[in-house]
Amino acid sequence: EVRKAWKETRLEYEIARALILARVKKRLTQVQLAKKLKTRQSVISRVESGKSTPSLSFLKRLASVLGLSLSVQFK
Repeated sequence: EVRKAWKETRLEYEIARALILARVKKRLTQVQLAKKLKTRQSVISRVESGKSTPSLSFLKRLASVLGLSLSVQFK
């Protein structure tokens, strides 16, 4: 049961973790990042909490704003 739940939410967790690490490394608050992305802080919060799965378009904008590259892996 727990393993099934983990498998179902793993991607959201990994995206959230990557976003938080990148944001903190750039020394940005959620509010500051939201302004750079022209969105609301609540959007950043939902993604960072794993409650929302961001679109590919959002991830591309995020990578651009943070000066990072976006990569996708299939394992």
